[in-house]
Amino acid sequence: MSSIEIRHIVFDIGRVLIHYDPNLPFSRIIPDEAERQWFFANVCSHDWNIEQDRGRSWEEAEALLIKDHPEREEHIRAFRKHWQEMVPHAYVETVSLMENLIAEGRDVTMLTNFASDTFREALQLYPFLTLPRGVTVSGDVGLIKPDVAIYETHARNFDLDPPATLFIDDSMPNVEGARLAGWYAVHFTDPEKLKADLAAYGIQR
Repeated sequence: MSSIEIRHIVFDIGRVLIHYDPNLPFSRIIPDEAERQWFFANVCSHDWNIEQDRGRSWEEAEALLIKDHPEREEHIRAFRKHWQEMVPHAYVETVSLMENLIAEGRDVTMLTNFASDTFREALQLYPFLTLPRGVTVSGDVGLIKPDVAIYETHARNFDLDPPATLFIDDSMPNVEGARLAGWYAVHFTDPEKLKADLAAYGIQR
């Protein structure tokens, strides 16, 4: 990869820079594991939650579920109410890598599937999220990864050259979406692998 010149580095946020796990509050709210997993599969599911990342309001999202599951109203409302418990800490080593890249003068931005309001809360919880040059938040633009359109929107808004862009994400579909948009992309699993991936693209750490 020595012939590739990476001039732009784009980080995902959830499970790359900060931890995210809905089980953290819900292990208390719904102690029975089988019931909790049923709830996440059938009520506050991934497909339901991703629509808030696309821009749907929590009020509308909660109302839709409460209509179908009125007996679960308290649990449904708990998802947003206890959201901050789902993001309890940063991944210190990954954050350090990002901060070092910025300190070196590299062009770093972020592209994330995140509801608009919870992202604003995340900025308060984790001020390092303000360090990159900017961020595209899915809830703000009405698009979500892995839609190619969100990568194109990010590249256009931040004047990125796709063949000179490297994307870092914990989701393989999102990695593949970036590649379809003409970016280079790596699958994040841990900081050591990310260091090796950066080195492979000539970004020595």
